[in-house]
Amino acid sequence: MAAFPLYPQWSSRCCPPPSQGRHHPPALPLLPSLPQDRPHPLLAKVEKSVGAMLNCFLSLGKHESKQPVLERESHIAYLRRGLKHLPEGFVSLDASRPWLVYWAVHALEILDARLTDAEASAVVDFLKHCQNPSGGFGGGPGQYSHLAPTYAAVNALVIIGTKDAYDAINRDTLQDFLWSLRTEEASFRMHEGGEVDIRGVYCAVSVARLTNVSTEGLFANTPHWIMRCQSYEGGFSGTPGMEAHGGYTFCGLAALTLLHAHHLCDTPSLLRWAVNRQMRFEGGFQGRTNKLVDGCYSFWQGGLFPILHTLLAQEDAQNLSAEHWMFSQEALQEYLLICCQHSRGGLIDKPGKGPDFYHTCYTLSGMSVAQHFTTTAIHKKCIVGHPSNELVPVHALYNVGVEAAVMASQYFNNLPVPQSRSRKAAEDSGCCQQEKVQT
Repeated sequence: MAAFPLYPQWSSRCCPPPSQGRHHPPALPLLPSLPQDRPHPLLAKVEKSVGAMLNCFLSLGKHESKQPVLERESHIAYLRRGLKHLPEGFVSLDASRPWLVYWAVHALEILDARLTDAEASAVVDFLKHCQNPSGGFGGGPGQYSHLAPTYAAVNALVIIGTKDAYDAINRDTLQDFLWSLRTEEASFRMHEGGEVDIRGVYCAVSVARLTNVSTEGLFANTPHWIMRCQSYEGGFSGTPGMEAHGGYTFCGLAALTLLHAHHLCDTPSLLRWAVNRQMRFEGGFQGRTNKLVDGCYSFWQGGLFPILHTLLAQEDAQNLSAEHWMFSQEALQEYLLICCQHSRGGLIDKPGKGPDFYHTCYTLSGMSVAQHFTTTAIHKKCIVGHPSNELVPVHALYNVGVEAAVMASQYFNNLPVPQSRSRKAAEDSGCCQQEKVQT
């Protein structure tokens, strides 16, 4: 049974009792997530459980003076335990071991809990064993290379940030691996013979840009394939013609931005879709239209807004806020602090669920985004609850700490771009003589 910290006080920034309803004016008008006269039974169940937790929190607040507190030490202990030992139930994630490492290491980074030298060395050594001679990282030692664990492994090594961690990445074979997964449509397969979707594009673009192995030919025409995934709703789908989804939308927008092709995106349509994914009652985000709130979308949806803000500021900075993202940062933090902390450590999807490393990572990432309004010249903080709740700022495009991203970029950008054998062969065959994106 899931539990939550019974905080004895609430601040004026916290939400009113559920009986009064919740309304946090966004930058654009919100539409109901579901018809209000006929709520879906699952939605009603979630709202009831969230409402019960909010009522409990508010009733306790009448007698004490404390504010909501992020149970930092409990979460740190939960994550450190997971780096050393996992229960047998995690055997189903044997092909996702670099992901488990990244989720734990990044969550600790956000909580400002540095790995010991021994822990960092053990992580680097393990990830070295996940890297294949042909390039890229597999889901575990001896497993086939796959773009998803490659992204996770690179991010984890970047977060550790030592020379040994950086040098663990074989950039020459990594570039070969990326070329081997590129399709004639300029999309990317997740692995050899595997599926093609927008996750593969983002993972390829992210690791290529972060480690400085990106070339013009490697991603020629890729932005146009990404744009085929923007749906009529405004968000992005996994493949052309499918339903818009929070995770896929983040992948699409982040990849376009990293490729300097964001001008292709229908930004107003995307913005309208994104602001309507914040739930009016719960305060958290849903992943798709007419779906339930889920803590992980705190980042997949919340992380869109720093990117969108940066892009819109290039067009019309005067009409943008200089201190707030275009969603209710307070409401999101309230949901995560009151409803998504587990008493034994770790964070959860929604009330009634158990903790896991995935949701711990992405709820904390989303909370960090909600706490820090950061542009080139401005840094405004919005910390709900106790000041000690403040988290380390994250880089919205990579989802690693800002400092880690800057340090890695400085290191790798001082190295020459590899001259991949696959790239030379591809260019010699003429397969990369495609129309370049007009910038």
